[in-house]
Amino acid sequence: MKRWGLFLLRVTIGWLLVLWGIDKFQDVAHGQAVAETFYFGIGTQAVLLKVFGALEILIGALVVLGLWRKRVYPVMFAVLLITAIGVWKSVVDPWGWFLEGSNVLFYPSAIIAAGALLLWGTMDEDGMTLDGVLA
Repeated sequence: MKRWGLFLLRVTIGWLLVLWGIDKFQDVAHGQAVAETFYFGIGTQAVLLKVFGALEILIGALVVLGLWRKRVYPVMFAVLLITAIGVWKSVVDPWGWFLEGSNVLFYPSAIIAAGALLLWGTMDEDGMTLDGVLA
């Protein structure tokens, strides 16, 4: 069961990064609004969004495939941790009882970051990877 759990966690987290990357190409205005709202306006330029999007697609694809995990997983975790930090109010106070601007729908960002950390920490136990096939 662990084998399939790690496989599904890896594929779904990697695919999320691919989807986020595609979104930056599909809907630049959405990416700009996200950057304005959660990341102090950093990266609102269309060119930067597309660069970030391409990197997210690449990282996500490598995660899904389980390729170059020793290098890719720390980057994946950093991206997802930054995302969780960007919505910290929703993690600390999901219903907005004390902090204005939170949203319970953003709470899973903490779970996703934790899942990424778990993948990184258990990469030697995930045998259903391209790294494993090539080794």
